Amino acid sequence: MVIPRRETRQIFIGPVKVGGDAPISVQSMTKTDTRDIRKTVAQIRRLEGAGCEIIRVAVVDEAAARAITEIKKRIRIPLIADIHFHPHLALMAMASGADALRINPGNIGGRDRLKPVVIEARERSVPIRIGVNSGSLEKDLLKRFGGVTLETMVSSALRTIEWMEDLGFHLIKISLKASDALRTVNAYRLFSKQSDYPLHLGVTEAGKGSGAVVKSSIGIGLLLSEGIGDTLRVSLTGDPVEEVRVGYAILRALNIRKRGVEIISCPTCGRCQVDLTRLVEMVERGVEKISTPLTVAIMGCVVNGPGEAKEADIGIAGGKGVGVLFKSGEIIRKVKEKDFASVLLKEIQAMTSSR
Repeated sequence: MVIPRRETRQIFIGPVKVGGDAPISVQSMTKTDTRDIRKTVAQIRRLEGAGCEIIRVAVVDEAAARAITEIKKRIRIPLIADIHFHPHLALMAMASGADALRINPGNIGGRDRLKPVVIEARERSVPIRIGVNSGSLEKDLLKRFGGVTLETMVSSALRTIEWMEDLGFHLIKISLKASDALRTVNAYRLFSKQSDYPLHLGVTEAGKGSGAVVKSSIGIGLLLSEGIGDTLRVSLTGDPVEEVRVGYAILRALNIRKRGVEIISCPTCGRCQVDLTRLVEMVERGVEKISTPLTVAIMGCVVNGPGEAKEADIGIAGGKGVGVLFKSGEIIRKVKEKDFASVLLKEIQAMTSSR
């Protein structure tokens, strides 16, 4: 059972609401060199097609900061400038039109260097994410708390918040990331008891493949199930489009948000007499651009298929040479094996178009 959302303050990243009663948004970060405007825009457009609602880009130097102006002209979703080490790049990014900033209090160089950024962000109403990372915490906090602990991470966030508030700045979002899923979860839990600022969820440096997906799903999923979290990014090595897909899959599994076609397929057994893996792959490719929520079952057995997948909107249960098309658990008609994919995709298209 998912606990009701924790009440948080609401901010705007461009036109996207974050926190309060706003839907939990799905973010990603480009893997391209931000200075390569053409490649960066192309990747962001692919992410937009997958449902990404906020994008972050690395600002490594002044050329990257200036590139934001042109990138913003060619994309539809708000853009966050990711800043490390060099506060003046944050000033340039805001001048170039960045909708928000992400800074790490552990490597930004101290309050004197960050103060002009906060003041400018206040004047421009540009939100800042305080991105605490277990791998780059402030030395004095590490000494005080005896290393990388939950208290070290949370104290880094809280004292940065307090300092920003003293400057009259309140457009704040927080993240407390570690590569260890449980440490990340416990840091967010501890912080959420002490502050009502909106939270960006993620497990940093999760890795690649199924292990990374599992780690991110456990960390993000546990927090969401407890009502903690206002926006998320699944950090995966590889194509960022997969980050967005996994993000929505986590939200869908918890019945928080639904987007696109969810495919339910059986693991197969000795009764299966069709190439179910190939059929699932064909349907997946055919529905990847559909954003309308729909549950599709692809089952390998005519005997149990419709009954086991009765909650699906539509599905195919395959037998030797022939199968059945069913909707909401009720058999509609028989279908020849060679037509499984085409019939199912045609029905899916008709159902999503009508919705």
